[in-house]
Amino acid sequence: MAASSFVVWAMAALAVLVAMLLIFAIWNSARSSLRTFITAVVVVALMTVQFAIASTGILREWDRRPPPLLLLIGATVALTLGFAFSRMGTMVAGRTSWTLLIGSQFFRLPLELTMHRAAVEGVMPIQMSYYGYNFDIVTGIGALLVSFLFATGKGSRLAVVVWNAIGFCLLVNVVAIAVASLPIFRAFGEDRLNVWVAYPPFVWLPGILVPFALLGHVLVWRKLGLTKKTFAT
Repeated sequence: MAASSFVVWAMAALAVLVAMLLIFAIWNSARSSLRTFITAVVVVALMTVQFAIASTGILREWDRRPPPLLLLIGATVALTLGFAFSRMGTMVAGRTSWTLLIGSQFFRLPLELTMHRAAVEGVMPIQMSYYGYNFDIVTGIGALLVSFLFATGKGSRLAVVVWNAIGFCLLVNVVAIAVASLPIFRAFGEDRLNVWVAYPPFVWLPGILVPFALLGHVLVWRKLGLTKKTFAT
């Protein structure tokens, strides 16, 4: 995969940043060195396994049914939802401030800029960028604005609901575009295939970055449910 050093390192750096944010969220919520350490080990192991599998070329065996990449995506979604609705997920949702919970999703702004660069370089199909049908950059900008409102004491439940609903829909949209662009579906044509995510470190896009975005939205919905009577900032 002939991507520039900028795209490679930017994608890797964002994945590492997101992993660190998750580990920090556990520490901030549980205040337990053991739980934080276990989380760190699991996250590092998951990223290492994903990188290793992508390096072998298994994820690029598109003739398999189902394709290995779809299995990886399904497994990460299941793991993400499992965590979101676990006791730990409840703790993170309840004890993390709105400023941090929403602000952590700001990573989607530099991610979209990196993906745009990948599209310009011909590494990623154009439909997955904001020059195509991916408008998730709005979520990243919105996360910065809404988290700033809470940091200054001006946040509201309505702002959270609107941002989270829009962000979740935009996330579903880009994931649908990405899946439809896989060689098994070829929805956008032979010259616009989404194969770059089967290479390291870009495998961390569906393996780490998208799951973290999904986790963020689910935890926001959960926190909204936990603060029905007392909407705390």
